[in-house]
Amino acid sequence: MDCCSQTSRRSFLKSSTLKTTALGFGHLALSSLLHENAKADTSNPLSQKLTPHAARAKRVIFLFMKGGPSGVDTFDYKPQLEKDDGKELPFDKPRVQFGETGKLMKSPWKFRPYGENGVMVSELFPNVARCIDDMCILNSVHGTNAAHGGASLKLHTGSDNFVRPSMGSWVTYGLGTENQNLPAFVTICPTLAHGGLKNWSSAFLPADYQGTPLGVASQPSTNAKVKYTQNKRVSRKQQRVQLDLLRQMNRQHMDGLGPNQELEGRINSFELAFRMQSQVPDVLDISSETEETQRLYGLDGEMTKDFGRQCLLARRFAERGVRFIQITHSDSFVQWDQHGDLVKGHTKNALEVDQPIAALLTDLKRRGLLEDTLVMWGGEFGRTPVMQGSNGRDHNPEGFTMWMAGGGVKGGFKYGATDEYGYYAQENKMHVNDLHATLLHAVGLDHSQLTYRYAGRDFRLTDVGGNVATDIFA
Repeated sequence: MDCCSQTSRRSFLKSSTLKTTALGFGHLALSSLLHENAKADTSNPLSQKLTPHAARAKRVIFLFMKGGPSGVDTFDYKPQLEKDDGKELPFDKPRVQFGETGKLMKSPWKFRPYGENGVMVSELFPNVARCIDDMCILNSVHGTNAAHGGASLKLHTGSDNFVRPSMGSWVTYGLGTENQNLPAFVTICPTLAHGGLKNWSSAFLPADYQGTPLGVASQPSTNAKVKYTQNKRVSRKQQRVQLDLLRQMNRQHMDGLGPNQELEGRINSFELAFRMQSQVPDVLDISSETEETQRLYGLDGEMTKDFGRQCLLARRFAERGVRFIQITHSDSFVQWDQHGDLVKGHTKNALEVDQPIAALLTDLKRRGLLEDTLVMWGGEFGRTPVMQGSNGRDHNPEGFTMWMAGGGVKGGFKYGATDEYGYYAQENKMHVNDLHATLLHAVGLDHSQLTYRYAGRDFRLTDVGGNVATDIFA
């Protein structure tokens, strides 16, 4: 008997049992969605992609504190260090050190409890501390390199000795973008030192996943602009005709050469640049923000206006669907690198970023964006609990502090711990590979499956390591 003879077309589509017609219209709708998604993936590398599991966060904002802020002076309270100030470290220092160091040195700043769980935070960050119930403090991060260049590359790309794609590029490769008229990955005022563009490079991933830099760290954030977004001589209609001709010529050239990733990326970059003209000027024009919002970010303060503008731009890009936004606190070299004069340096640095960062968290939360935006803060390493010179601290990749907020992490929560002085990661140790695995997990990606074949092997952000710190998620 014909199995279809007993079922009309109408009853087929109305069926509600998986056994008969796989949910009728629901099945057809899902099939259509999957088909469109698959089609988009092949025609546009930045189209939105399905994720292996439900994403807690849709986007990432990375607040990079260039030079290495001190954990024991910010978010890693060590009462034993205070008691043993001036004494010898009672255990061995790392076999490889960046410089010569002396005895234990207590923090010059007082700590006090904040939030429902009484998390201890230094007086360096009074504004950020008031957001502690939205923050997850990671006190056991550790890396493998005591030099700025290697450690910065490790943090950004997962490798300190090879050119690899940056974490922003991996995120956009895995997710695509929510807004085809803006870059999927933006880095605001990046440093050109210690790896420079390699820290936001797509390396061997297609060029579509490259970070788009706005400004540089050695110049004011008011210079963080996209040039040539307006053409007064040629109309958009004429530009479209010119671009179509250029695209046709490039395609003909590529037909003769065969597949060419670099040329394909360049064609796509021309198209994105054309589309950006409609939205980038609006994103960068903060004059539409209320006076209250501008004051919140500290744009009226001499110390806070530069980084405050970066934070405000990060929120504006985030609400327009940009996947990965990095902002960098740095001068032309290494802002947080206090080998000497710790009090002067860290005090100045904290004053510049404390209010703007708190404003970013507050503003994201009141706009309903914090719950699906993962904010991550930290430097390439921390600093030693032992003194360098008369009043400084040396580089310390053995155990340092970073924090996350939003994106489904537990608020008012501390994960991991260093030893009683803050030198080595000890409890729930979190290698940089683990940090990356956890970040990817938050945005719905499986770090072990997010791979790209190049030079005969499959590469991933976490290389052959990485474990997700599932305990940090609510």
